[in-house]
Amino acid sequence: MKVVVDMNKCQDHGQCVFAAPDVFRLEADGRLAYVADPHDALRDEVEEAADVCPLQAIRIED
Repeated sequence: MKVVVDMNKCQDHGQCVFAAPDVFRLEADGRLAYVADPHDALRDEVEEAADVCPLQAIRIED
């Protein structure tokens, strides 16, 4: 599984951080950071994060 975030769309709302804290985090400057290739066991959390993203900036590739 590969996580792709369109950083041109992302406005750092942080909803993904709540849904998948092992994959997404907000840096000290408020910008989003993420693990691009998380373990497959985190798929449900990543799918939830993609679903709750208000700008639909998160995509999952297999």
